[in-house]
Amino acid sequence: MRYLLFFLAFICTPLPARADGDAAKGKALAEHHCARCHVVGDFNKFGGIGSTPSFQVIAGMSDGAERFQTFYERRPHPAFVTVPDVPKWSKAPPYADPFTVSAESVDDLLAFIKTLKPVNLDRVPMIGRSGQRRRLN
Repeated sequence: MRYLLFFLAFICTPLPARADGDAAKGKALAEHHCARCHVVGDFNKFGGIGSTPSFQVIAGMSDGAERFQTFYERRPHPAFVTVPDVPKWSKAPPYADPFTVSAESVDDLLAFIKTLKPVNLDRVPMIGRSGQRRRLN
């Protein structure tokens, strides 16, 4: 059990961040790899998979920066994203073109995310969910 906890703590630790990233490189990375599932800014407003949140929605989440910084550890990404020197916890076969990211490219992605206008999640209507807010306008 102790080893499992150590392993989980190791893989759940975000990559060390650089002082800053290159937003243009992050945008290119997002458009090339992420836009096949997510809406990425104005690049593919009507693209993505309906069940995946847009980059703007993730940016509006209270833990959005952490989600972007650790995306390669979050389902379904471990099936097709590799980070050098970071062990994969999934042996699932890739169902999308696999790719590799580095700590620098994650920083570039974060720099690009900072250029997007986050969605204010308090203004998103919640319809049909019992016990939650219900707003139609």
